[in-house]
Amino acid sequence: MAEIYIGYDFTVTPLQPGVEILIAELGYAGFESFVETETGVTAYIQKADWQENILEDIQILGSKEFNISYTFEDIEQTNWNEEWEKNFNPIVVDDICAVRAPFHKSFETQYDIIIEPKMSFGTGHHETTHMMIQHILKTDFEGKTVLDMGCGTGVLAILAELKGAKTLDAIDIDNWCYENSLENVERNQCNKITVYEGDASLLAGKHYDIIIANINRNILLNDIKTYVSCLNPNGALFLSGFYNDDIPTIEAECSKNMLKLSEKLERNNWVALKFLN
Repeated sequence: MAEIYIGYDFTVTPLQPGVEILIAELGYAGFESFVETETGVTAYIQKADWQENILEDIQILGSKEFNISYTFEDIEQTNWNEEWEKNFNPIVVDDICAVRAPFHKSFETQYDIIIEPKMSFGTGHHETTHMMIQHILKTDFEGKTVLDMGCGTGVLAILAELKGAKTLDAIDIDNWCYENSLENVERNQCNKITVYEGDASLLAGKHYDIIIANINRNILLNDIKTYVSCLNPNGALFLSGFYNDDIPTIEAECSKNMLKLSEKLERNNWVALKFLN
């Protein structure tokens, strides 16, 4: 039997960065797939995961900077591959790294990553993933042990392996992301990435040279102490998934755990930070 989904059709004004912010916040709330439209975005969530107050924590809906309306309805499962093929455009980051779907032509870039996003978050289109790719491109991964926490599609772990990482763990609490990361790791012929389904409790006894965590603000604040306990001396922690206004809170928690802010990237009020121990 096909799984039942609920589809929300959002009309957003202005479209950008409204749609990007909305997609990120919906992703953190449990929505699994997004199709951008001429007037906004359609978002899907499994009916089993839906609740009446699902939009309660979507901050942009209360923002005076955007005018957002929506309707929703039950739908049968869609052919997601077909939807992505119609709506997923390839991107190129800093003329060095391309992220594309299997049905796109290859790029003449140093790194050419193939992602079948399906319902996972992390195609490179959102500001946070884009900036994390930029951080990785500027960082030496040769021979490093790496953690990609909240891996989504696995795109960041894949790029880290392509840049020479020795061993990598990719972890996501969402089953669909776990399955999708496994597929994308294999699709990109990576053999040094181990994918796990779970949360920070899996990190007990683990140690890494570099930790990448593109999650939301509250999870990061809760888990930074755990990340630091896993970080080798002279290690680097990359954090994203929050706004510029959240930096003081994030930086205070990192400082409390003996980390120093080293670098900041910003796109449309989203930020990605590099900390060193």
